[in-house]
Amino acid sequence: MSVPKELRYSEEHEWVKQEGGNVRIGITDFAQSELGDIVFVELPEVGDTVTANEPFGSVESVKTVSELYAPVSGKVVEVNEDLGDNPEYVNESSYDKAWMIVVEPADAAELDSLMTAEQYEEMINED
Repeated sequence: MSVPKELRYSEEHEWVKQEGGNVRIGITDFAQSELGDIVFVELPEVGDTVTANEPFGSVESVKTVSELYAPVSGKVVEVNEDLGDNPEYVNESSYDKAWMIVVEPADAAELDSLMTAEQYEEMINED
C-alpha cells in the first residue's frame, strides 16, 4: 500500500499535494483498493467552488458508488478530464495519472488540519 510521505491526507481517504498556492487532490491507493475496479468518475467543473468535508464528485466501481469529499475549501482551477475516458487510471496510478482536481484554497490554514502520511497510515492500519 503506497502512502507518499510528501502528501497530506483526509479522513475520507483523499490526498492533497501542495503546488505553489494551489493544491492537487485525488484519492489514496488504500481507497481505490477498497473500492475495486473504477468504471466512472464524476468531477466538478473548472470555476466551481468546493467546501471542505462536503462532496465534490463521485467514483463508481463495480461494487459501489462512493462520494469524493473536498479536503479543503476553494475554487476549482483545473479538472483531470482524462478520467472521463480512463477511469481505470484511479486503480492504476492513484497518485500520478489519477489526480482529480486542482483547487485554489480559500483558507490555507485548512491544510494544517490534514493528516501526515504517518498519521494516515496509522488510521488505515487500525481499520
